[in-house]
This record gives sequence, structure tokens and C-alpha cells, in this order.
Amino acid sequence: MASVDAQVFVISVAAELAGMHPQTLRQYDRLGLVSPRRTPGRGRRYSLRDIAKLREIQRLSHEEGINLAGIKRILELEEEVERLTAQVEALRDIVEPGRRVFTAGRAGEVQVVPRGQRPPRAEGALVLWRPPLGR
Repeated sequence: MASVDAQVFVISVAAELAGMHPQTLRQYDRLGLVSPRRTPGRGRRYSLRDIAKLREIQRLSHEEGINLAGIKRILELEEEVERLTAQVEALRDIVEPGRRVFTAGRAGEVQVVPRGQRPPRAEGALVLWRPPLGR
């Protein structure tokens, strides 16, 4: 099965799947609402994710009455939320109690051990860090 990000649909097929006219997709590309990848010949290639975004633009426009500038801002904010959520998860992996694993090196220095891995025996003991209660 193809990835939702695989750029496989030509503009006519993407327009049909999204229930729009191909010229509408060209306009959305010019406005930066949905920017498909380009082939070496400059043809547009849309993914399933692009088509879902086109359908959401249509819903926001027709059902919610939001203009294209407002839709563009909504899409930008949603992308920012996704990026920040991923960043929070990455940071949580580093600092959340019970999720950080350390070992002591030969000289007594503290070393972070990737989750799911054990340090070589010669490196030191494996320790699970938990903050003191009440923090």
C-alpha cells in the first residue's frame, strides 16, 4: 500500500478525487494552500494527504464560510501545532520521569543511554532516574 505522502496523482485525478475543477487546484497552488510536488517537466503530483487537505479547504470554504486567506492561516496554524506536538514528544522522551535512562562511566561521569539499549558491562551500571517526590 502506498504512503499517504506518495506523490502519485496527476492534477486531473486529484481534482476528481477532491470534487473540484483542476483550475481550482492550480489557484490553490498559486496561493500556497496546497503545494504539490513537481515532476521534472513541471507537472503537479498530488498525494492522498494533499487530497485530504483539498477536501478540508472545500469544507471550510463551503460549510464554514471561511475565505481563502482565513483557510490559509488555519492550515498554517494546524501545521505549527503538529510540529510543536512532535517537538514536545521529543523533549518529553528526554525529560519525563521514568523515561530517561543513565549509566555511570568509568570516571563517574553520567551518560544517557538510548531507550531500549543497555550499555556494555564495562561501561557501568544501568540506573533508572526518577525525580524526588513533590516536584
